Amino acid sequence: MDIVRARERLRPLLHHTELDPSSTFSAMTGGQIYLKCENRQKTGSFKIRGASNKLSAMAERGDRSPVVASSAGNHAQGVAYASKLLGIPATIVMPAAAPIAKVQATAGYGAKVVLHGSCYDEAYQKACEICKAEGAEFLHPYNDEEVIAGQGTLGLEILEDLPDADIIIAPAGGGGLLAGIALAVKLSGSKAKVYGVQAEGADAIVRSFETKSYVTTDYSSTIADGISVRVPGDKTVEIINKYADGMVRVSENEIADAVLLLLERCKQVVEPAGATPVAAVLSGKIDVKGKKVVCLLSGGNIDVSFIQTIIERGLVARHRRIKLIVTVVDRPGSLMGLLSIVAQNGGNILKIEHDKLSAGLNPNEIKVHIDCEVSGKEHGDRLVEAIRSQNHTVETEDWI
Repeated sequence: MDIVRARERLRPLLHHTELDPSSTFSAMTGGQIYLKCENRQKTGSFKIRGASNKLSAMAERGDRSPVVASSAGNHAQGVAYASKLLGIPATIVMPAAAPIAKVQATAGYGAKVVLHGSCYDEAYQKACEICKAEGAEFLHPYNDEEVIAGQGTLGLEILEDLPDADIIIAPAGGGGLLAGIALAVKLSGSKAKVYGVQAEGADAIVRSFETKSYVTTDYSSTIADGISVRVPGDKTVEIINKYADGMVRVSENEIADAVLLLLERCKQVVEPAGATPVAAVLSGKIDVKGKKVVCLLSGGNIDVSFIQTIIERGLVARHRRIKLIVTVVDRPGSLMGLLSIVAQNGGNILKIEHDKLSAGLNPNEIKVHIDCEVSGKEHGDRLVEAIRSQNHTVETEDWI
């Protein structure tokens, strides 16, 4: 597997994305944290590297056969862009429910888009049918040596910019990115440790690494759709088991919190999969104190309509939203008094409802449901105590 040759091929075609030091995350973790901003790569993700290397290698061999890929996201756009760049016809099969923005982006890069099925597996089957019927070559998103080599150029690029890196952390779904980076780093002679991150609900590679075998799962469920993979590559898993230094899992709330922090503090738009390395560092799943650490932000193709959901999850993870159910006397001024307490203690009310029908209420009482924004758990606790100090009953106080 020639990662150095892949680097030569890709150098004139793609961006050398910046390695951005983060004072915010460094202060939060005790390490020197650098963000490898592959979310700013052409097509918005690292996937363009593997696709471009594969197609460039084909062209060098004189093979300009049409290619077919199946994907609902970043791989689709990477193949579409690279095929246009190299003048190779490409057909991309996407699930019928694929986000409109990603379908339009893929078509906009010049590929023929076929919408088929309700999930990736059905799109994949259709792609295989097209390959057979048209004599095209299937371009696998991760289980291909030239694709892996293309993704591995990120490892070389990181070491060019930070030769004394101690730790490099990358997301893992099918495994092409992590396998390529681990291979590149270890074969370069660097002493940097390479870690992979998966979502708790899509952890086939973590299980494979823990058992030093090849493991698939029956399902995957995570907001990090870019790494929601049930069946990783057998080639990628073999490389990861041999060359990676560790694998960790992160929760949905940890992922959402990382996305939100990247938006708020670093002004970086990063999709959930790309934020998992930051989630691993901030949650303490990987010890980075005193180390030079590179977190690979693998992509920034997050659906605009989904950003609000991610923000809400992130606010929950950081105790920024609290739901109060307060019992007050049903008389003029009671509600105003309650709202004044909230305002005086810095709470920002997002939603309020009256409830006079709950079981157990006296005729002269009402329950007031308040969804409130606070700055954190301590702030929320102070708000609750302030309400109670005015002889109001706070029956429940659930962090939303």
